Amino acid sequence: MDLLNTLVDKGLRRELPTRDEALAVLATSDDDVLDVVAAAGKVRRHWFGRRVKLNYLVNLKSGLCPEDCSYCSQRLGSTAGILKYSWLKPDEASRAAAAGLAGGAKRVCLVASGRGPTDRDVDRVSDTIKAIKDQNENVEVCACLGLLSDGQAERLRAAGADAYNHNLNTSEGTYGEITTTHTYADRVDTVQKAHAAGLSACSGLIAGMGESDEDLVDVVYALRELDPDSVPVNFLIPFEGTPLAKEWNLTPQRCLRILAMVRFVCPDVEVRIAGGREVHLRTLQPLALHLANSIFLGDYLTSEGQAGKADLEMIADAGFEVENAGEVTLPEHRAPSGGGCGSHAQDGCGSHDGAGCGSHAQDGCGSHDGAGCGSHAEVGCGSHEGGGVCGSVPAAPAEVPAAVAEAPADARTDLVSVRRRGAGTDLAPNA
Repeated sequence: MDLLNTLVDKGLRRELPTRDEALAVLATSDDDVLDVVAAAGKVRRHWFGRRVKLNYLVNLKSGLCPEDCSYCSQRLGSTAGILKYSWLKPDEASRAAAAGLAGGAKRVCLVASGRGPTDRDVDRVSDTIKAIKDQNENVEVCACLGLLSDGQAERLRAAGADAYNHNLNTSEGTYGEITTTHTYADRVDTVQKAHAAGLSACSGLIAGMGESDEDLVDVVYALRELDPDSVPVNFLIPFEGTPLAKEWNLTPQRCLRILAMVRFVCPDVEVRIAGGREVHLRTLQPLALHLANSIFLGDYLTSEGQAGKADLEMIADAGFEVENAGEVTLPEHRAPSGGGCGSHAQDGCGSHDGAGCGSHAQDGCGSHDGAGCGSHAEVGCGSHEGGGVCGSVPAAPAEVPAAVAEAPADARTDLVSVRRRGAGTDLAPNA
């Protein structure tokens, strides 16, 4: 297929595809999906070999968020039966992180629900970063706390954070249909603040919210322009009790096409398969490893993921290998130069020189926003005060909301499982 040959050539040169070419990838048929995966896989292997980077989420504060992001189980007005608790203490968070690191993760993503951190919250997270790094010298730590105020990114960097995650989620044109309590511009501003502070920027999207192909291309091109080191791709988890509970729009083949399009547009950045991979890719998850070079290990913020052992077996069976802590994630041309970590050129993801932190063992994280460090739907976009008691597990809702009862007949609602273990509970985590 001439289209795929052209896209491979451009990906190997870090050349931006045209919008029509990106749209054409999304428009390919299911009959052609293996050809699409094979083509994008050549680009992935050229820049990242067969390495898979493992990331581990720690939900520092869950639920009771004042924002109204429609995809989020922690949103204002959500009736999803998720865990709700206030801030984990630094030693609790460090113990939770240790489980993921023992399972092979090289990056820990610290996420907290809310609009954005107070200065006191930044102090809390700073203490948590120190506690984790005191126990694990080479670990990468990414913070995901929502919208940042002036000076907060610098404080997190000084505390030892390597990266900051804040997702754009969807296109600017449709953002107001998903969230009304903050704007698309607010999100862009936070990613830029992270960049300016020398943090490795991580920003991605959520697919499956009813968006068009044009919306998907718009947000991925906007991400390339922002030049993050990592791009988490979340697939909507339609939680019971949220406005998007009936949005079951994805097939495994469509998820593969979306990942391939992201890889072609951002060929040399860390593309992470984030929240929803188990729900929507299902048995085709191993094929997605030919497109993305990074995944989350174990559970997400408010939903359960595939067993950590199964993740590791999947990687090995597919012929890939877990990236070691001492290995460099990003290609050499994205390594810091001159201005140091985060001094990115303004030419867009896939083609900067002397850009970001995230290109060495201490690079950064990569995930969330109003979605949890890459983990989405079970979100966590910041950190307001309040919440329940750590370890208190709410009872499951007595009734299934009508929205779920009306979901399409082929919706796999059985695959959406609320997290009941790990951070915020007395049960061992999945890692």
